[in-house]
Amino acid sequence: MTIGIIAGSGFDRLDELEVLHETHGTTPWGRASAPVQQGRLHGQPVLFLSRHGVGHALAPHEINYRANVAALRDAGASALLGVYTVGGITAGVLEPGTLVVPHQIVDYTWGREHTYSQPGDVLHVDFSEPFDGPLREVLVTAAREEGGAGAPPVVDGGVYGASQGPRLETAAEIDRMERDGCDVVGMTGMPEVSLARELGMRIAGICLVVNPAAGRGVISMDEIRETAAAGRARILATLARAVPRIS
Repeated sequence: MTIGIIAGSGFDRLDELEVLHETHGTTPWGRASAPVQQGRLHGQPVLFLSRHGVGHALAPHEINYRANVAALRDAGASALLGVYTVGGITAGVLEPGTLVVPHQIVDYTWGREHTYSQPGDVLHVDFSEPFDGPLREVLVTAAREEGGAGAPPVVDGGVYGASQGPRLETAAEIDRMERDGCDVVGMTGMPEVSLARELGMRIAGICLVVNPAAGRGVISMDEIRETAAAGRARILATLARAVPRIS
């Protein structure tokens, strides 16, 4: 089984990836954000795509999600692992550096090309459980093994609220998300997850909490960047540990 990794903020390039081959990711839905790289991460074979493009050129609402997911599928990926940087909403996930492996998602985005449906070929997929259970279990186990004593916690389960961006949310918007049951907020989970489902691809996500969401603490862009940089190695080591266990 070939595993595709798609990642965004803080992961625009994977210098840790030994690149063996690169394809440009042109699809019937346009060009992917970046080339699909085939290589080895800590010795494990993977496919990698930078969600925002090289140099973080694309805002969340500008990403061609359909092309990204299709390009990874066309390159041979049968399952996807998504990496997301998020803000923490609820009490158990406010500590920066916390890793969350969500089990549900709520979509607050708008105006994005969000389906492969076409006239005469309308897709109705069951989205009751958006994230694949066995993939989630592998990620949780790998993250906990990688963390060690004193590391920020790994949270098994949670609801990801997908906001439009690129601005951060207001405190009132975060209050609404919490009332809706959301634990973390990010900008790129949708329609990425639902598109994978339409193509019959299993997907699970791992979220790095880089800040408390609006109204939950002080938000500092410098601290966000520092937390993302500090959590990067842990995320990549977790993925490398998880990949060979996926079947």
